[in-house]
Amino acid sequence: MKKFLLFLTAILFIAGAGTVFAGDYVRPPPRKTFNLPWNSKSSSQPQQVHISFAGDKHMRVTWVTNDGSSPSIVEYGTSPGKYSAIAQGESTKYSYLLYSSGKIHHTVIGPLQGNTTYFYRCGGEGPEFQLKTPPSKFPVTFAVAGDLGQTGWTKSTLEHIDQCKYDVHLLPGDLSYADYLQHRWDTFGQLVQPLASSRPWMVTQGNHEKESIPFLEDGFVSYNSRWKMPFEESGSTSNLYYSFDVAGVHIIMLGSYTAYDEYSDQYRWLKVDLCCLDSSKFHLSVSGPPEVVFGGSDMGAETFLDNPSNIDVDYAKADLLKVVRKRTPWLVVLFHVPWYNSNIAHQCEGDDMMAAMEPLLYAAGADIVFTGHVHAYERTKRVYEGKSDPCGAVHITIGDGGNREGLAHRYKQPPPEWSVFREASFGHGELKMVNSTHAFWSWHRNEDDEPVRSDQVWITSLIGSGCNTGGSHEMRRILMAS
Repeated sequence: MKKFLLFLTAILFIAGAGTVFAGDYVRPPPRKTFNLPWNSKSSSQPQQVHISFAGDKHMRVTWVTNDGSSPSIVEYGTSPGKYSAIAQGESTKYSYLLYSSGKIHHTVIGPLQGNTTYFYRCGGEGPEFQLKTPPSKFPVTFAVAGDLGQTGWTKSTLEHIDQCKYDVHLLPGDLSYADYLQHRWDTFGQLVQPLASSRPWMVTQGNHEKESIPFLEDGFVSYNSRWKMPFEESGSTSNLYYSFDVAGVHIIMLGSYTAYDEYSDQYRWLKVDLCCLDSSKFHLSVSGPPEVVFGGSDMGAETFLDNPSNIDVDYAKADLLKVVRKRTPWLVVLFHVPWYNSNIAHQCEGDDMMAAMEPLLYAAGADIVFTGHVHAYERTKRVYEGKSDPCGAVHITIGDGGNREGLAHRYKQPPPEWSVFREASFGHGELKMVNSTHAFWSWHRNEDDEPVRSDQVWITSLIGSGCNTGGSHEMRRILMAS
């Protein structure tokens, strides 16, 4: 009886938290959430299959089974039906109120060759899937869409993404819109499987992933159990923030809903991650517990530091001032809550995070920042400290993947001087990194279920524009001292 009363209390809490206020938007209305049938048959059949990066030349394959005895193995190879390698992984499961998840498998495969198609099978049986690894060099293409949900517009967005021949999908938060209803995580996994099983999907958390119930449930248990990202491989202690490299692009995924002030683990990790860019003498070791390694072929014996935050030593400062981002000339950052937003919705919600972390990203030469949360599209000029700055980042809000809450159609008037393009429509973006200095960005509106290119721009990297030379030494000093 006690558990039942707690359950009723939780339901009332959830009902209050989910209240939505509708606007008077005149474009096509939001579409209903799909009622996808979730087949909970007792079976070892792999379901909700998706892949993500797991360190250099490795992928993590994740899937769910309803048979607790199903093994966490993946067989894979470069020919259909012929598997030349097998990998053993791990599994987990979780309970949330009266819900119990299936067995969630995470298995890392590799090393894999770049720009290669692999065929794989999960758990020793079931259908064969295929994935394509991204290229190891430019050009490389990213699909970008946040705030997806599970509606008719979501389906339209996914169909358009599938047409764009992307290499990696970047999702800046708000995946399933399960909002405490755990079977919605299952149906979301089923909905995105055709795309997410064939290309790596790299995600970060949004407010709809935080399913906290005071005294009862951890906020991110569902998200962390189902969508494991390469946080350990990048020296992070939390699945809510991490980084990875693709071709010549370093991508940082930050957490808007975990501590980010200068005393937080996330802030200290970000400082290390930014300072480690391209240094052959300073990197993160992940062979054991995360640690910072100083050393190289020209330095003799390596020295290890147990605490990655202890990087502000004189030697590190001197060495890092010499670093030039040749290996990863592009720096892209994603998180959920926008810092630059001229929409009426969610005004100023990112100000505290911006105050703490924008100086670090500016010092490191971040090129592009993607966010979601606001259900509309907006692109800025290069900006820093609230105004245009040729050495700042281009900020792009793309929280228009198709969620059930509808679009944020009201904007501040007149628009700020840094706002270039803004529109409240569902859609997705495509970012093609052509080479080390030039990228082509385009945003595609969902118009009558057809993708219509509505905004586009060529972006020159900060390295290509000269912002990371000359004054960059002073910026790195600021970064190291912060």
